[in-house]
Formats: sequence, C-alpha cells, structure tokens
Amino acid sequence: MKLLVAALSSELAAFPDTLPGFDRLVTGPGKLPATYALTRALDATSYDEVVVVGTAGAIDPELPAIVHEVGTAFQHDVTDLDGVRGQHVSLPARVTTGHDGLLIATGDHFVDDAEVTAVIRPTGAALVDMETYAFIWVAEQFGVPIRVFRAVSDNAEDGALTDWREAVARCSEQLREFIRDEYGV
Repeated sequence: MKLLVAALSSELAAFPDTLPGFDRLVTGPGKLPATYALTRALDATSYDEVVVVGTAGAIDPELPAIVHEVGTAFQHDVTDLDGVRGQHVSLPARVTTGHDGLLIATGDHFVDDAEVTAVIRPTGAALVDMETYAFIWVAEQFGVPIRVFRAVSDNAEDGALTDWREAVARCSEQLREFIRDEYGV
C-alpha cells in the first residue's frame, strides 16, 4: 500500500476519493503540520512508499508549468548558529528522495515576493514550497521510500497568491494525469 499525500485538499480535487493501492492524507500547509500528520500516518501504518503531490512556485523563470519530480529539498527560511542561510542548527542542510529531480526550497510562508526569490535563486533551487523538506525528512526517519511531484502554479513573485488560487485546479488535473501515467491508477 502507498500513501498519497498533499498539503491541501484542493491539490487533490481532480483525484477520485479512492485510488486502488493508495491511502490518502491531507496534512495542512507548512512544515509543522506536514511533519505532524505524516509522522502520525507512518507511525500507525506501514507503507511501501509515500507519494507526495502538490503545487510549487517556480524560482527558475524558465521552468515550464508542468509536473516536476523533486529530488532534493532544503529549508530556505532557517539559519545556523553562524548565520548561514539554509543551514539548520540540528537538521541536515539538505534531504533527498533518492530519485533524480529538481532542488526545492521549503519554507513556512507562501513566497510571493521578487526580493525573496532573488535570495533563493542563487541556491540553485528551481521551485519553492511549504512542506517538501518535512515530508522527505519524516519519510527518511521511518525508512519509507518517498517520491515528490510538484506542479508549477505560479512564479513565486508579486501576484503569486492570486495566480496560485487560479492555478490550483489546473495543477490538480496535471498531477492526476501524471499519477495515472506513473502508477497506472
């Protein structure tokens, strides 16, 4: 059995209520809700794989508005004791799914500001979101394989929240088609 995970129910709007071979989990937005909900789910049931779907803002302005697999995540909104941005005091700087894919910057606020994307862009991150680092870290703690798929919803700059609200249905459709092709369900 696999676990299909999304932060928001709107990201699963195009999915049927049940998918053969999958349980479903909606965690709520942000790193703490993601950590809490996924930890509870993995503690209660043994899964073969965690499959995360959702939206992300594009940091790379050339990135097509399609579904991308994420390979690595870091937290863009933390600093270590030396003030190094993206380095946490006690957590790994980066976590990986073990699959090839894009680098995503995870933080606890919705990025819709050109100044913030300008700070993130030099890290090499192509995408930004609010949960991926937490999802990967938790799955790693439980030794459960994880794959993360993000549909580009906006450009993570001025007006991104309005763009996201308009794009989430399109992204859900893209994600549903992608999961159908990838997993045959």
